[in-house]
Amino acid sequence: MSKVVLITGASSGMGALSAKLLSDNGYTVYAGTRDEGASPGDGSLKNIYIDVTKTDTIKKAINTIITNEGKIDVLVNNAGYGLLSTLEDGTDEEIFNQFDVNVFGLIKTTREVLPHMREAKSGVIINISSFLGKMGLPLLSHYNASKYAVEGIVDSLRFETLPFGIRVHSIQSGLFGTNFVKKGLIANAKTTSEESPYKEVVAHFVPIVAKAINEGPSPQPIADAIKMIIENENAPIAVPVGVEATTFVPLRKELSDEAFEQKVKETFGI
Repeated sequence: MSKVVLITGASSGMGALSAKLLSDNGYTVYAGTRDEGASPGDGSLKNIYIDVTKTDTIKKAINTIITNEGKIDVLVNNAGYGLLSTLEDGTDEEIFNQFDVNVFGLIKTTREVLPHMREAKSGVIINISSFLGKMGLPLLSHYNASKYAVEGIVDSLRFETLPFGIRVHSIQSGLFGTNFVKKGLIANAKTTSEESPYKEVVAHFVPIVAKAINEGPSPQPIADAIKMIIENENAPIAVPVGVEATTFVPLRKELSDEAFEQKVKETFGI
């Protein structure tokens, strides 16, 4: 019997690519989408409506999977987006929404899946994090904070699930060529206005990030890492994927805080 996988945020980008890879390799995959009108699909790749900011849709989606399949073997928490804003400019709504998707939605989805995995004494939870869960960059402090939170959840949840045979991992993604800038990045109006006191850092830094994403490599390595973690019981707790991640995550461990900050300044011309 094939393993059953739920991937949130799987309508495009690395989520969709990962869903297809796993489906092509014999997994039964439920690709989470916020499009209520999406075709349910057939065969081993099925679309399922789930909005991680709406608890009732999470419960309904997981109940549907359990009814159809009798189990959920793997949860990939992929839904997320980035807020481009200075800390000073972020509105209450923007701050809440950033954490509602990237952190609260991840917690709620995991919470609903855990009883089924615990009963089965088996399961894999993979949280799509970022190299920015281990380091900061300007204009991304809210996003940074949300990904630091994801890393903290992984570190704690692993102890809670250990007695039940449930593995918890993170993938610390670098920058890949996805539609993240178009669909996954929301800019604060004050930060990006011509009157902003931060306009110089915006003018310098935003093109760097946009270019890295728009012209970046295929996110196929993320999908490959997900498959590896599922199939390797001895997979690392956290898997850095992509140039930025494999460069900066090890450096963060090797250097002092001050030396690491200096390295980031030199790299990004800050």
